[in-house]
Amino acid sequence: MANSVANPTAAMLVIGDEILSGRTRDANMYHLAGRLTEHGVDLKEVRVVSDDAPAIVAAVRALAGSFDHVFTSGGIGPTHDDITADCIAEAFNDQIDVRSDAYDLLAAHYAQGGKEFNAARQRMARIPDSATLIDNPVSVAPGFTMQNVHVMAGVPSVFQAMVDSVLPGLIGGAPLLSETVRINQGEGDIAGPLGELAANFPEISIGSYPFHHEGVYGANIVLRGIDREMLARATTSLTQIFPEDT
Repeated sequence: MANSVANPTAAMLVIGDEILSGRTRDANMYHLAGRLTEHGVDLKEVRVVSDDAPAIVAAVRALAGSFDHVFTSGGIGPTHDDITADCIAEAFNDQIDVRSDAYDLLAAHYAQGGKEFNAARQRMARIPDSATLIDNPVSVAPGFTMQNVHVMAGVPSVFQAMVDSVLPGLIGGAPLLSETVRINQGEGDIAGPLGELAANFPEISIGSYPFHHEGVYGANIVLRGIDREMLARATTSLTQIFPEDT
């Protein structure tokens, strides 16, 4: 029988002009989606916003009110356009300033490396009063969690490390399982039977991804669900519908 308890939901907010301008290709969504799937948290929405304070505040409020968890990436570095921390504080009507716990971490890190802990680097110690720090084993500068919003760096190696720091503390559901079946027919030919299959297995998500290879039209049908037995039944039914094409 399918699990009747829905998995927790999540959204991601990608922040930065460099993403929207095409100068930087975002890799963090791909990583987060995979890790959340393993943990049993369903990623339901991804938004990308520019380095614009009102847009960030509005997006944070909307997503935090709609999903169990929100993960942000970008905008918590030392430069003038790193405004995410201030926007999170505004979104939750909290105060923000340099916090001693974050300051001490950064001061020790730069002292050890023989680098000046200047005003720009001290900006990374500005954390909302009621937030809790997210560990950053890569470059020390912390992220933070504010209610159900997890604020992380945009640099992929740091983002990934912060995800690893956060996930163990989140309650997950059942991991999402998947099966892929290749069918050597065009989508127009298989759409009807696929619709009937989807109606017979409402707990299973069925997606069709067409391809054209060496003159052959076909589609990879991806079936996803949290109930292993039902997923197997749906997959078997699909191969029985198209026995000569799979």
